[in-house]
Amino acid sequence: MKPALIYYVTASLDGYIARPDGRVDWLQPIEEAGEDHGYHQFYEGVDALLMGRVTYENILKYADKWPYPGKTCIVLTRNALPAADPDVHICHWTPAEALDRLGKLGCKRVWLVGGGSLAGTCYAAGLLDELVVSVVPHMLGAGIKMFATGLERGLTLQTQRNFPSGVVQLHYQVQREAA
Repeated sequence: MKPALIYYVTASLDGYIARPDGRVDWLQPIEEAGEDHGYHQFYEGVDALLMGRVTYENILKYADKWPYPGKTCIVLTRNALPAADPDVHICHWTPAEALDRLGKLGCKRVWLVGGGSLAGTCYAAGLLDELVVSVVPHMLGAGIKMFATGLERGLTLQTQRNFPSGVVQLHYQVQREAA
């Protein structure tokens, strides 16, 4: 059975997840505020991670150590890359194949980590089940979109949370296409 795929992401009010060059320095004031925004609870509730090559390489570039210990992580890429942790698997699979493999491993909830390109691909393919977006009160004007591609599809609001930092977190269920 396919595990639920959840895109848990932080975005500017105008829908960007990073500057055009990939930097996320605009998030520093929010990080310095020290609010959790429900991240730890969310992280404990997922079994595995799915990410693309660019996100993976950026994590390796900026992190001192692998930030997702104890979770199976599948990195989708055509390139040969080093595995940063024994739980990291570098694979040349489609997102659907990766989710199928994670389901066979018993995973129930998978976090789609960063990357508007992979998020758009998963969304357009009907693989995305939930969207949890923390909207930061900041306008970037340009950059990497939350979804690089996708098809029109409705969302159903599950919860909304407001934080003292001005961040608003919206949790949506992705509506399925009518049969």
